[in-house]
Amino acid sequence: MTVFKDKVLLITGGTGSFGNAVLRRFLDSDIKEIRIFSRDEKKQDDMRHALQNPKVKFYIGNVRDKSSVDVAMRGVDYVFSAAALKQVPSCEFFPMEATRTNVEGTFNVLLSAIEHGVQNVVVLSTDKAAYPINAMGISKALMEKVAIAKGRELGDGAQTTICCTRYGNVMASRGSVIPLWVEQMMEGKPITVTDPNMTRFMMTLDDAVDLVVYAFTHGRNGDLFVQKAPAATLSTLAQALKETYARIDPKYGETEVRVIGTRHGEKLYETLVTREEMLRAEDMGDYYRIPCDTRDLNYDKFFTEGDERLSTIEDYHSHNTRRLDVEGMKALLLKLRFIQEDLGLIPRTKAKEIRSE
Repeated sequence: MTVFKDKVLLITGGTGSFGNAVLRRFLDSDIKEIRIFSRDEKKQDDMRHALQNPKVKFYIGNVRDKSSVDVAMRGVDYVFSAAALKQVPSCEFFPMEATRTNVEGTFNVLLSAIEHGVQNVVVLSTDKAAYPINAMGISKALMEKVAIAKGRELGDGAQTTICCTRYGNVMASRGSVIPLWVEQMMEGKPITVTDPNMTRFMMTLDDAVDLVVYAFTHGRNGDLFVQKAPAATLSTLAQALKETYARIDPKYGETEVRVIGTRHGEKLYETLVTREEMLRAEDMGDYYRIPCDTRDLNYDKFFTEGDERLSTIEDYHSHNTRRLDVEGMKALLLKLRFIQEDLGLIPRTKAKEIRSE
């Protein structure tokens, strides 16, 4: 981590699953300071007591309030912008709240970072921003547009570099389906599946951190980075969880799977890269880099000349990526810390009731 040597990193929304994963990655590195910025004093207090590490500083504030962001931004070298409302159903019912946090809040972070001479900002997005059909995805898509536009405005050679990362389902992140299903099994309840044929990209939190670090070290202003990832159907995921927990007690392997129907704003499959983006995407091996569209508002050429390649290119989505079978899904589940703890493979480091990363 020599690129972070003696640097100050700010994580907005830093008490969430991503912030905790970054802390695990960076705490023992030669980074000078990690600042956790969030509005949740309870989570900050829990984190502070658990860590008791002088490298970690805590700032109470809300990205909706730029003045509170400014306080945390002073002296910062790098920013991971992770603050967001990201529960699909709640954003459906409160779309303006999603807009205020995900769009306006991110814009405040970008403005503050530029004003304070921050070197790099990486904004975290989601596959739901590609062809969005729900309020969460729409707000994240607009957030991407805001960040990419600001990066385009700054251009190459600017003091501050702004780029985005877009990733799929982060397994066992707070509020996600895996902890819910494990809790249902443990309580003897059926696993509730919306649609067994629904597919989702499968990434661990460590994968998400890898993507952000890659974007940070390789990004140019206005870039969007996507990590290639496998996918699985919800049916495969449910079966893999049942077989994994049957190692603790055979009864978990007999857990009923109950189909409850699609929730508000859910898709059958998720797209990580649209075909329009694939047209200009650079294959970086494990990642795609999508440079920003540098055209200006002189759109005559755009309207008079098309690109025939577009009709031959396919989106990169969870129905056409590498598909995990049950055994492959089980192998990925075993990378999750709380499952390793439940199976007795590693010592338990947090309360048994906490079933998220």
